Amino acid sequence: MMNTKFLTLSATAIAAALALAGCSTGTSTPSATSSSPASSASSMPGMGQGPGMMSSSAPASTEHNAADTMFAQGMIPHHEQAVEMSEMMLQKKDIPAAVTDLATRIKAAQAPEIETMTGWLKSWNESATMGTGHTRDGMMGEDDLKQLEAAQGTEAAKLFLKQMIAHHQGAVMMAKTETSQGKNADAIELSKKIVTAQEAEIKEMQDLLATL
Repeated sequence: MMNTKFLTLSATAIAAALALAGCSTGTSTPSATSSSPASSASSMPGMGQGPGMMSSSAPASTEHNAADTMFAQGMIPHHEQAVEMSEMMLQKKDIPAAVTDLATRIKAAQAPEIETMTGWLKSWNESATMGTGHTRDGMMGEDDLKQLEAAQGTEAAKLFLKQMIAHHQGAVMMAKTETSQGKNADAIELSKKIVTAQEAEIKEMQDLLATL
């Protein structure tokens, strides 16, 4: 009796084992197949990455728009002229110390900014030359520069201050346009710096002019 039960149980166990083996064999291939797309997807660029893990296609510093380009292209020659005017004053004799100090500070501040903006245009693959549509706000003409170069002493100081006030006012207008219309974070930051610094210098020059 016991042998009969044992044989019956053994047959049942064997049948169950065969059934499980059959299930395992039958599902192994689809399982491997179903995992293949996932493996392929994870190897594709941008796939299998969590939110925020995809890298930007370009560094943030290269992101810019037309306003950023015009700002840099226009402000470079604007700054270059301010440096030129300041150098003229530093070469003259009998210039009030306060005016000489101002010219020194203008040159020291704007010369590095020229290099910075030139670097931006290069990284943006933009020309460093002004194109159409640029304004020359506050820029001096050739005759203005000749008058400044020829002037001496107090008259030169007065002329420099008058010209530089107009020059700075033009730069402030250009910078405010960049602040409101630009896209590049570094360019917008510089435009705000220019507005703050040059508005303060305009007030300083107006006060100096009143004392001469």
